[in-house]
Amino acid sequence: MSKRRVAHHRRRSWLAASMLAGTATFGAIPEADATMQRQTGPKVAVGKPSSQSDPVTYLADNESYTRSGVATWTGNVQVWQGEHALRADKIVFDRNTGVLTATGHVAMVEPDGSTSFADYVELSNGMHDGIARGIFLRMEDNAKLAANGMRRTNGKINDMAKAVYTACQICAKDPSRPPFWQLRAYNATQDAEHKRIEFSHAYLDMFGLPIMYLPLFSMTDPSVKRQSGFLIPGINPHDRYLGTYFTIPYFWAIDDQQDLTVQGLVSTRTGPQISGQYRNQLNFGKINFTGGVAYSTHKEGSYVNTFGNTVDGTNDNGIQGYVRGNAIFDIDDHWRAGANINLASSANYMRDYRITGYGNETLQSTAYIDGFGVGSYTRLDGQFYQGLNQGVIRNSNLPFVLPRFTYAFQGETDPLGGTFSLSTNDFNVYRPEGTRDQRGQIQMNWNRPFHNVLGQIWLLTARLDATVYQASHLTEQPTYYTDTGTHTTGWVLPTVALKMNWPFMRSFAHGHGSQVLEPIVQAIAAPNMGNSATRMIPNEDSLQYEFTDSTLFALNRYTGTDRLDGGLRGNIGVHGNWTWRGHVVDFLVGESIQQHVTQNRIPYSGLSHHLSSPVARVRVSPNRYLDLTARGRYDPYRKSFDYGEGLVSVGVPIFHVNAGYIYEPVTPYYFYATNYRLNGPTQVYYTKTNEVTAGVSTAYKQYHASIYGRRSLSRKEFVSLGGDIGYSNDCFGLDILAIKQYTSIGGQQRNTTVLFNLTFKTIGTFGING
Repeated sequence: MSKRRVAHHRRRSWLAASMLAGTATFGAIPEADATMQRQTGPKVAVGKPSSQSDPVTYLADNESYTRSGVATWTGNVQVWQGEHALRADKIVFDRNTGVLTATGHVAMVEPDGSTSFADYVELSNGMHDGIARGIFLRMEDNAKLAANGMRRTNGKINDMAKAVYTACQICAKDPSRPPFWQLRAYNATQDAEHKRIEFSHAYLDMFGLPIMYLPLFSMTDPSVKRQSGFLIPGINPHDRYLGTYFTIPYFWAIDDQQDLTVQGLVSTRTGPQISGQYRNQLNFGKINFTGGVAYSTHKEGSYVNTFGNTVDGTNDNGIQGYVRGNAIFDIDDHWRAGANINLASSANYMRDYRITGYGNETLQSTAYIDGFGVGSYTRLDGQFYQGLNQGVIRNSNLPFVLPRFTYAFQGETDPLGGTFSLSTNDFNVYRPEGTRDQRGQIQMNWNRPFHNVLGQIWLLTARLDATVYQASHLTEQPTYYTDTGTHTTGWVLPTVALKMNWPFMRSFAHGHGSQVLEPIVQAIAAPNMGNSATRMIPNEDSLQYEFTDSTLFALNRYTGTDRLDGGLRGNIGVHGNWTWRGHVVDFLVGESIQQHVTQNRIPYSGLSHHLSSPVARVRVSPNRYLDLTARGRYDPYRKSFDYGEGLVSVGVPIFHVNAGYIYEPVTPYYFYATNYRLNGPTQVYYTKTNEVTAGVSTAYKQYHASIYGRRSLSRKEFVSLGGDIGYSNDCFGLDILAIKQYTSIGGQQRNTTVLFNLTFKTIGTFGING
């Protein structure tokens, strides 16, 4: 048996399972002047083919022929030619013209696997050309395209008349009922080669009612996930800084691994902008960068900042631009290099043109190389900062960190049962205006855990911190020391600590619950590191001091290592936990005892006396519908809280509430913004941080809604408000978002932003900003 005969025989076996009852006949198309010959076994129809290279193979319940060369097949007819397949109730084939005419439940299978259905089809040229009536195409993602008539050209172009397109489900009970949405077009053209569909004189209908007219609309075939072409344009009827503006994006699929999106923006209140995003997914890394350039006609005047100082206007008009993105490359199995870039010509440009990142205090750019070993990590990087909140931050005060070296090593268990770790963080900091310093630092740590027969869990820690500095311009920000000149100094701080956890456990609730009561005691010995020891040492990474339940047993409660906790001190606490049948109660309470009392540079630290302010945390979750966590620090000497916060989550999936609260007697951000050594902290610093946040969300079937707010109780004003309401189903999504931001940046406060998003499955998202 030939290879062709074997292939046809396999087709017959596969199709036999789907045929209706009756006798199926494979046969050969006879010559015009020949008589039919009955043969046994499957046969190939090898008359004059409709394509010179591909024969016609058929399967039918009944067949008849005329001497003029016309074959008629009826009853569950199936025909193949090349990569095309056709099925119908009746097919007439004229071998003289190569024309196939199919009627009744016609189904065509295309080379790409898609299926189309029709009432009537006439095909020629190997099924590459033809016409159809009552055509229906089913595509990926449940997309459907139907038309009154269609003309096929060269098997690649399908021109359709009176076409409709949708990705929504058709009502099974009433198929004539309009889908949730559909595109109705006078003409539609499907380009099978380039995978695009174009509609002309189209209407977008929802619930059968036209809501939008589109003179010309082009989209990618749902089977294509990325293809070059124009994306959905955007329109915003009103914006505080742009007025009415339009965006026209174009997507260029350069190849399988990289693409470029270019977008033009035209507005009524300022100059145009062109922006773009480039992405490249490499075998050894990835690149993702976004940038833009605009001509801004806005110019801001002077204003009064948070501290009551007059700030001049910035160079924020004329040619403006930004670049943002990241790149990472694998050098080998252990080393990689990368960069994170965030630059903008001005904060007001980012504000006016809605650039992502506006609202942050600073923009940070980093270039780095790092390596990974067994138990070790190495990194060499450089950092650059750009200030956005010009009313508080001046770029000349921000540092260039060039370079910074970080190394960390974690060893395995040694013969004594302990583990050794080593880390270093060294850098050079340059400020155009401000302290300039270099630091070399190393930290070595040895931990030895053990336990005894009483169930006590012990941890012995030996630690050595050594740091050397060279600094100049110490009279400037952020140190504001009184001594001038260049200083070289440093310290060596050995620390020994012993910590004991003694958990007592029992079960209750007939074995369905457990209770843990755990006293914790820790003793720490180290040289005193008061203010006198750090008088001429710069401070780059320890501007904040955090004494809470989370740092109660930490050896150092500063956020970095430029300042360290020293002296002889002890920490005591009690941890408890009850868990039973889905109920949880967990708490920790404790305080610190210190031999040397240092009036910490940061007020309200909780360590102004030998016995610290007590700290505590409690979590209560009686069931899966409620979770409450609260933590705080209470000063018994002033009889007030130094710090407190709480979080509550309550509700069911259909309705849920989240709320939070935070309190501090100061606003720490402003402590180092001015020369507090000469003038003392500003009144802004002593403004309480007293804020509450709350959010409510609900979801029911295909509907969802949420609202949130943040309010400063001490300033008696809102910080932000927002909400979202939407609907979604299998083919459509609607979201309406509203955001009100009350925070002032650079003397300006953002107005309310309203965003409408309409998502049509397989087509895209239409957005309108207000």
